[in-house]
Order: sequence, then C-alpha cells, then structure tokens
Amino acid sequence: MYMAYKHFHLLMVVLSVSFLLVRYAMSLKPAAMLQTKFFKIAPHVIDTLLLVSAVLLMMTLQQYPFVHAWLTEKLLAVLAYIALGVMAFKGRTAAIRWICFLGALGWLGLVLRVAMTKQPVFLTAF
Repeated sequence: MYMAYKHFHLLMVVLSVSFLLVRYAMSLKPAAMLQTKFFKIAPHVIDTLLLVSAVLLMMTLQQYPFVHAWLTEKLLAVLAYIALGVMAFKGRTAAIRWICFLGALGWLGLVLRVAMTKQPVFLTAF
C-alpha cells in the first residue's frame, strides 16, 4: 500500500502546486473563471486529499511529526505554504499578494528539499 499512498500523495502535490500557479496567474488579471464553482472548490478538495494522503503515509511508515524532526519541519513548512498561499489571494495590495506568493513558493521549496533528503534545515537540534 505504501507505493499507492506515495504516488497518490505526489499526484496531489503536483495538483496543489499547479492550482496555486494557475489561480495566481489568473488573479493577476481578474478572470471570470476564478469565480466559477470549480476554481472555488477544487483547491480545497485537492489540499484535503493531500493532507489525508500524508496522514496515510505517516501511519504506514510509522513516522510522525514531533517525533521525527524532518517531518515536523515539513509539516510546519506546509502550514506556512498554505497560509502564504491564502494571503497571495486575499492580501490588501498587489505588492503584499506578490510577496506572499513568492513566500509560498519559498516554503514549498523547503518542503521539497526536506521531503527528498529527510534532513531538517531549521530543526537540527530537535
């Protein structure tokens, strides 16, 4: 089951990031498509499935946040990615939205690095 969970998780990662990029690009020049039900609901469904698949992987591998430093750091970075992703669409000014979008991508980079190396960057003394 591990490989099925892993591949599903990776698919959800690709969809989540793709939706962030597409939706942000569309928001630069307000598009009517962004107001459709699909674009309002799909990111939430994808991110929920992403988190569910992460929990399934943790349970399968028996590795948990706050026990394994790399997983704790990955979880915190994912939360920062989500928070800045939300702010990239709801920030008051275009500059704030742009900075939040770049910040979300930066945290995403940390998530990818930690996921691939299983080595924390910031929580090394954990």
